[in-house]
Amino acid sequence: MSETGSTSSSIAGHSLRHLRAFLAVVDTGSVTRAAEACFVSQPAVTQALSKIERTAGLPLFSRTPQRIFANAAGETLARRIARAFAYLDPALAELSPRLKMTATGAQLRSLIAVRETENFTLAAERLGVSQPAVYRAVSQLEEEASRPLFQRTSYGIVATRPAQALAQAAKLAFLELSQADADMAELTATECGEIVIGATPLAKSYTLPKAIAAFREVRPNLPLRIQEGPYGELMSALRRGELDFLVGALRIPPPTSDIEQRVLFHDSVVLVGGIQHPLSRSQKVTVEELASYPWVVSPKGTPIRRYFDSIFLDAQCPLPRNIVETGSLILMRELLDGTAHLGCTSRLQAEAEIKRGLMHALPFELGHTSRPIGVVLRKDWLPTAAQQTFLDLLSAHPTQRYNQIL
Repeated sequence: MSETGSTSSSIAGHSLRHLRAFLAVVDTGSVTRAAEACFVSQPAVTQALSKIERTAGLPLFSRTPQRIFANAAGETLARRIARAFAYLDPALAELSPRLKMTATGAQLRSLIAVRETENFTLAAERLGVSQPAVYRAVSQLEEEASRPLFQRTSYGIVATRPAQALAQAAKLAFLELSQADADMAELTATECGEIVIGATPLAKSYTLPKAIAAFREVRPNLPLRIQEGPYGELMSALRRGELDFLVGALRIPPPTSDIEQRVLFHDSVVLVGGIQHPLSRSQKVTVEELASYPWVVSPKGTPIRRYFDSIFLDAQCPLPRNIVETGSLILMRELLDGTAHLGCTSRLQAEAEIKRGLMHALPFELGHTSRPIGVVLRKDWLPTAAQQTFLDLLSAHPTQRYNQIL
């Protein structure tokens, strides 16, 4: 779910001090003790609770003369806020213990923007504030940390390692707070935010369409945003919190330890040619014949490309020299239609093209190329109700369709 801005109509728009006071009230059951723990006045805590309840759109506490209790909605919100500070506080403490009490949301948003743009002016434009305001916010963090957070190079302003860690933690913390808005909307039978899905070519053509159609039957209005790109870029975006989850071919072993992979089904690789290609009429194709033609294949480092290379390496045959690298099935299809190129691609992705007579599967055995297709999540990620619904539908439909194919 994309990060919400710092408006008063969102949980993320409240000051970090107010959110800490809210958690303290939930933990202690007392406005007085929460005020003492947060070093603020009792009226300030009462005002913070009132503002947060107005933003949530429903009561968050039950009150008795002896104690204040978080109700179910309050517990739900407290869980999200606690998750946000679980990301944020260790990174703040690493720079300076005092930052846990002094850092503000505006300062952290400025840090994130400068880290990502590597420029104070561009960061200010992104945030919609003045350049001096961004510079001042970062300088305040640097003063509290007693160290510079950025190094100036000929290429721009580069964040130091502690600054990168804090910016990443803050980004994930703000993401949790945007998830809190979605949780509260769910309790009031409304919707907010969007679901952002990273998709590889197979996911776009095979896995996602049915899941999206089914999701629209139960959630007709919630925006969905599909972000395309190479696997490496999508994985980085997922880990930064810019994607809710990623759908595509899984990597074995997983590329990093902070992600979780869930298998949906298995796919295999197929070699294809145009309908008029000489090999399309063959009953059997040899590796030497394959090596003599130009190819359209996935980029290096992808699972399909490794399978393609292994065809020739296992046969001790030189790899084809004439290769076009692309993840686009459309480009592959057009090249196959008008030239002697052959293609190596996902069997499920090519299935519709083959059935429509737009390309032909070559008679070459690749049964050993089974590979898992699935969903990649950040470890310990807590989905909203809408996100969980989409994941459930995603898990159901590809398996059903794949079984029908078999």
